[in-house]
Amino acid sequence: MTKQKKEFRKSKTVYRFVWGLAKLFYPRISWVGRENLPEEPCIIVGNHSQMNGPIAFELYYPRKRLIWCASEMMFWKEVPAYAYRDFWSEKPKALQWFYKLLSYIITPLCVCIFNNADVIPVFRDNRLLKTFRQTMDALSAGTDVIIFPECATPYNNIVYQFQENFVDTARLYYKRTGTALPFVPTYLCPKRKTIYFGKPIYFDPSAPIAEERKRICREAMDNITEIAASLPLHTVIPYRNIPKRRYPKNLPIEVTENHENTCG
Repeated sequence: MTKQKKEFRKSKTVYRFVWGLAKLFYPRISWVGRENLPEEPCIIVGNHSQMNGPIAFELYYPRKRLIWCASEMMFWKEVPAYAYRDFWSEKPKALQWFYKLLSYIITPLCVCIFNNADVIPVFRDNRLLKTFRQTMDALSAGTDVIIFPECATPYNNIVYQFQENFVDTARLYYKRTGTALPFVPTYLCPKRKTIYFGKPIYFDPSAPIAEERKRICREAMDNITEIAASLPLHTVIPYRNIPKRRYPKNLPIEVTENHENTCG
């Protein structure tokens, strides 16, 4: 057996162990609105809720799925800077040294997990074509694709604004299959241990793609907001890893004045 194969087997074993621990200790998630899932493959568009989104969907999603994952979490050299920026950059300044160190400590585990989990790496360079190709292949094979498209700009107290380019998957899918791809807005509420599926939003191939990006993102964010607002009062776990004292409630809905997409 080659050294590379041994390393892969070791990595797979570690991943299965971590997955088992997560299944043992992470609360079981209930699903509401499963009747809104179309029979055909779809894209699930949900709130990230920090790490709760990827964990909950990896462990408990009721159908065959692949999850979009930032490619930076899969490579040794890229994990520390990305992890610190995405997870802990808003921690108190006095503790930033600790979280910078922690971002290096978790690197081996992150590389192991994200290279073994059921994910599609999302690249931010010319390899983005690989991301879309793998997404098309998954959908064509009847596999749902899970996307958490929030960026660092707040939309309201429920969700952060969505990065728009994921909608381009629907244009590519229509060219390949002649079928309008459904996007299912989904609200994860860790405090209620529940994920809520909204009604699907279908891509309109006759509309300009720039308009469809904005429409689908706006409708998805608004539908997720409406789902959250319809629930009893609870604490929303936001996308950004901000201090817990700043976590918002689901009511009232505090809509920002400017909804122009400022995501990078």
